[in-house]
Amino acid sequence: MSRFFLLAPMVVFGLIGLVLLWMLYATEGGGVFHDSLLPELIGFSLEGFILVGLLTLVQRSRESARRKELLLSLRGSFRSLLSLLDVAFLEPDAEPASSRQLETEPQLVDRMLARLEASHPDIDSLVALKREADETLSLARDLVAVAAQLSATHMNWWIAIVDSIRRVSEARDRDALEAYLHEMLINIREFDRLET
Repeated sequence: MSRFFLLAPMVVFGLIGLVLLWMLYATEGGGVFHDSLLPELIGFSLEGFILVGLLTLVQRSRESARRKELLLSLRGSFRSLLSLLDVAFLEPDAEPASSRQLETEPQLVDRMLARLEASHPDIDSLVALKREADETLSLARDLVAVAAQLSATHMNWWIAIVDSIRRVSEARDRDALEAYLHEMLINIREFDRLET
């Protein structure tokens, strides 16, 4: 639901309340409407403003939480691939990135891109990455519908990620495999940069 439709009822209740408040204090008069009904209507407008505001806040909070869950489930689907790539470039005394870091820290992808551009993974790591890409591909394809729930742009970048995972799984030599890994990381980085 767009922000306009969430805020419009609040604006309407607020304006009605202000007009009724102005009528109560700026106009002189007596009678049942001015002395009794007008304060009741102001109270009704105030309650409407607060209730709609709270409902809007709750709705936005729930929507934000749902989108974060969708993003985490998408990122989690290729966590093993990123983990293998992280281990492939690991220094002898360094600790590998945790699962949480792999799912939630976009800076890791930037670091992997820099390492991939500066050095080459060994052949065992490349074979493991190719095998993992083959196993990840079907799950990543199934999640296109989940990405579509976020936005059309998310879905398009997700399809690009799936296509690059497919290319990694089908690569036949080191140069092609490294090029497709680079492409996959670029696509993941662009996906991470999208507004949630």
